Amino acid sequence: MTDSRDLWWFGLLQGVLAILFGIAAVFWPGLTLVTLVYLFGAFILVWGLSDMVKGLMSIRYRSSWWLGVVLGLVGVGVGVYLIRHPGTSFDLFILLSGFLLIVHGLLDIVGSFIERDTATARTLWLMAGLAGIIAGIVLLSYPVAGSVAFVWVLGLYALLSGPLMIALSFDVRNGVDETAAVVRRHKA
Repeated sequence: MTDSRDLWWFGLLQGVLAILFGIAAVFWPGLTLVTLVYLFGAFILVWGLSDMVKGLMSIRYRSSWWLGVVLGLVGVGVGVYLIRHPGTSFDLFILLSGFLLIVHGLLDIVGSFIERDTATARTLWLMAGLAGIIAGIVLLSYPVAGSVAFVWVLGLYALLSGPLMIALSFDVRNGVDETAAVVRRHKA
């Protein structure tokens, strides 16, 4: 039977991907729009697939499994669209990115209140959710600020959320061990 210890590495993968995308976005802000769309599309596609698989594999033991599936479907949809339409307009790219970050952030916050994770995990989910909402609002509020600022906002969000996801994945792995130990002590 699958439990969180088996799935913790999905969060690690998402965190590492976020950091790699963030580094690319921050250190190469002059990327052409097509290159940026491909990079962000691939990042969101893999992130979405990971969320979907993690959500489906956790049906038996997490009440918020459906959040992962919803996040995954949204991410896969946006990622596939961006990869299939690399010549998308900058305005549409800003809208898709901004709304995706806001939706992801809102669902992270909802998940932080639904699950009975450790206090650390709930705090990390809440921080990641707030970061996504703030980044999405900034992207949607200042669309004419220029492409470099847009890339930096995406990159900084990825550099902030990546370590949060890595920390959360290790907390989930360790938190399940702690919860299992408490249950074993209680039964004894």
